[in-house]
Amino acid sequence: ALLVLLINAQVTVTWSSSLALAPAPSCKSIECPAYDIIEQGEGYEIRRYNHTLWMSTSPIPNISFVNATRTGFLRLFDYIQGKNDEHAKVPMTAPVLTDILPSTGPFCESSFAVSFYVPTKFEKAPPKAEESLALEQKRWDVRYAAVRRFGGFVSDYNVGEEASKLQVSLSGSPWEPSLSLYSVAQYNSPFEYDGR
Repeated sequence: ALLVLLINAQVTVTWSSSLALAPAPSCKSIECPAYDIIEQGEGYEIRRYNHTLWMSTSPIPNISFVNATRTGFLRLFDYIQGKNDEHAKVPMTAPVLTDILPSTGPFCESSFAVSFYVPTKFEKAPPKAEESLALEQKRWDVRYAAVRRFGGFVSDYNVGEEASKLQVSLSGSPWEPSLSLYSVAQYNSPFEYDGR
């Protein structure tokens, strides 16, 4: 899994051709968004994503990252299985991205939005989701993300730990996050146990 902090930093970006267009993990058989690696540091990398299209859930209030992600994924899965205005099957892509807006106190619900990367084949005119799924299209302009990779299954317990580790890694750098929003990008199927 990857922990992603979307950042809005005012920095001068230097780009190294030796870091260009690295493939995302587990993207050998399904489409993933391309990105450039701008910088690699201890415990993080900075990525630049170009224009991409995502299908996203409306915010899901929940105390559990895992439960909210499952709820959102099932709605997105219905969409790619044909619950759209064209009854089209849309190929599975990676990652499944969960945006997290943390709650302000313990035992309070956070807000989660789960997103599916729309394949380039459908990017210009994606099928519209059935209204009951409460999905919306989100177009990203160029976006920078601070990323921390970690293995295993994502749980309600390790999401916060990994977010803290990423923030510590970025502390004092020009990429230090100024936002309280972070995301988890899951590239592996829940049925994959090897290579996580």
